[in-house]
Amino acid sequence: MPQPVVEISRRRAIEDAASELFRAQGYAATSIRDIARALDLQGPSLYAHVTSKADVLWAIVDRAATSFENAADGIVADAVRARIADPTGPTGRILPDASTELAGLVRAHIRVITADVGAAAVFVHEWRSLGEDRRREVLARRDAYEGRFRLVIADGVATGEFEMTDPAIAATAILSMLNAIPGWYDPAGRLGVDRIADHFVDLSLRMLRGAIR
Repeated sequence: MPQPVVEISRRRAIEDAASELFRAQGYAATSIRDIARALDLQGPSLYAHVTSKADVLWAIVDRAATSFENAADGIVADAVRARIADPTGPTGRILPDASTELAGLVRAHIRVITADVGAAAVFVHEWRSLGEDRRREVLARRDAYEGRFRLVIADGVATGEFEMTDPAIAATAILSMLNAIPGWYDPAGRLGVDRIADHFVDLSLRMLRGAIR
């Protein structure tokens, strides 16, 4: 049976308040009472909507991970539709314009971060506070997500679009750079989201193209 809209809205409000608290002071230093206070609720009232602080953390991390995955999958699907199959390709898959696809992945990642900075910050920094099974699941999802970047970089190297490099190291470098954004992004800051994305796309492509362009 679907949850009532009011219940979903209350649960999201709890997650949003928790995200900001976890982002500001860390998961370990935040109590359920802190979350309830931020929402002007009594502790027992909060437990009517959540079972534990750990479950709130998991809900935030899972939601952020799903947003990153869906955004990246959309870019990959768009790229596949735009490609022409090349059976002689060195990787045996449909070859992309690697620069365009990587730029799309970078922009998609930034859009997810800036759309919900609190959840993105929690996903990047606080997932290690999850229980062992959930940590293992997040690690697998993070690796699969990073794999989308590695594959595009590997294709760019194989076709000569990017300089020879280790795709895994390059993907880690790019994502590390992008995942620092929640620490400094300000919606009222000097640059809008699109201009920030322009700069990060330019930096990523310059790094991969090196002396080629």
